[in-house]
Amino acid sequence: MEDTSNISAVVLAGGLSRRLGRDKAFEPIGNLPLIQRVLSQVSQISRHTIVVANDKKRETQLSGLDGISISIDKYPDTGSLGGIFTGIHASTTDWTFVVACDMPFLNIKLIRYIMSLKEGYDAVVPVIDGRPEPIHSIYSKDCLEHIEEKITNNELKITGFFDKISVRYVNESAINEFDPDHLSFLNVNNEEDLEKAINIANR
Repeated sequence: MEDTSNISAVVLAGGLSRRLGRDKAFEPIGNLPLIQRVLSQVSQISRHTIVVANDKKRETQLSGLDGISISIDKYPDTGSLGGIFTGIHASTTDWTFVVACDMPFLNIKLIRYIMSLKEGYDAVVPVIDGRPEPIHSIYSKDCLEHIEEKITNNELKITGFFDKISVRYVNESAINEFDPDHLSFLNVNNEEDLEKAINIANR
């Protein structure tokens, strides 16, 4: 079993939810609010969980959650890349697992496998259908300067700093050993996604 004593978890919870039209973080999936499902899962693989909020209002909305720290975006309005920077910066450990608050079916065995590959790299990133999944990845503190450089240049593509660091990509065949249906990467972005997630949780 991968040692989690030097891993933190970051959950991105900006709170805009434009496509759903309401705050998806607290939508019930099964018997838990969506964000609480995510928090309960990442607590199994980390010693410290940080939820990243976009502003003070969002911080207040999230303040009732137990067992977490809340960090407000250091670079407001810079999207997921800014959230990743804020979370890694706030992390108390060398390595940080980053995920979004709208991913209800994380696979602990897959995350532990990803964590086991970090030696000699700055990030470990799954690849699905030929595309990296940067918001289901682990990052070292060494990524911070490269992320900040992109943010200050207003280059906000999430993977835009990958050419500056050493990345271990996890191919699909390896992912399939743990999560053949790729439910780990299911995002709840709209009503259709929400209905699908509820149906899966109720099986």
